Amino acid sequence: MELSFDAVGFAPAQSVNETHQKHLDQWLKNNYHGQMHYMANHKEKRKDPTLLVPGAKTVISLAMNYHQKDFQHSEAHYKVSQYAAGVDYHHVLKKKLYALLEFIQEHTTVDSARVFTDSAPVLERYWAQQCGLGAPGKNSCLIIPRKGSYFFLAEIILDSELPYDTPFEKDLCGKCTRCMDACPNGAITAAGIIDARRCISYLTIELKDPIPKEFTGKTEGYIFGCDICQQVCPHNIKFATPCKEPSFEPVDAIKTFTRVQWEGLDKSTFRKSLSKAGSPLARVKPEKLKGNMGK
Repeated sequence: MELSFDAVGFAPAQSVNETHQKHLDQWLKNNYHGQMHYMANHKEKRKDPTLLVPGAKTVISLAMNYHQKDFQHSEAHYKVSQYAAGVDYHHVLKKKLYALLEFIQEHTTVDSARVFTDSAPVLERYWAQQCGLGAPGKNSCLIIPRKGSYFFLAEIILDSELPYDTPFEKDLCGKCTRCMDACPNGAITAAGIIDARRCISYLTIELKDPIPKEFTGKTEGYIFGCDICQQVCPHNIKFATPCKEPSFEPVDAIKTFTRVQWEGLDKSTFRKSLSKAGSPLARVKPEKLKGNMGK
């Protein structure tokens, strides 16, 4: 069975370690999540996967490459994050996760299980590290050794005990601060600490209000998401390879829109070119995209 995942690991389903729990609590206390109020919800479930799946014994963490190069029109002017080039990854990965779970159920006893991909209170990067896939960089993105960080993460939590991997403990950043130095708004306040309220991805997607004046002209041309901190990462510069998943190939609008077409985007074109194509850009309204352009 070929599902195109690039990495997989297994860890015992148990409470998140105390250090990481305190890290989460302090991050929320600092209000670094901004308007992402869901991050403060279901904190106990976020800290203990057995509350998500009763009787859970194993967390399976998986990663899938989404890296794209030169996928927009040379006259696009406005930038879209690589992860949003193709079809919304939530739908693509969920389908693959259910196929994998069905395969597992054919080979072992599973009474209770759930699949996740950025869709529930699961600390994805924490579990990816516990499963031995890699470690978060200073920009908080998970770095997989000799592969980089352009990866979607997903999980299966189930009540069957499987062979466990060793948690990944190596520091992959060392003294490098390229991601911190490159962020236009200083969103990376310390190694692994992100003030989302200053992050271009947050400002152009999660923030429902217009971008605050203090960040006007500081989104580097991005209108949906941002790749800056990953583009400068030595792991990506050296090891990142283009993704092979057909669903992540750029949808027509992302691939062909010029500056004129972006600036002329109306509700009808938005619906036909982005929403119906299954683009992640459908998460925001056309008015938000226009606002992100400064229009």
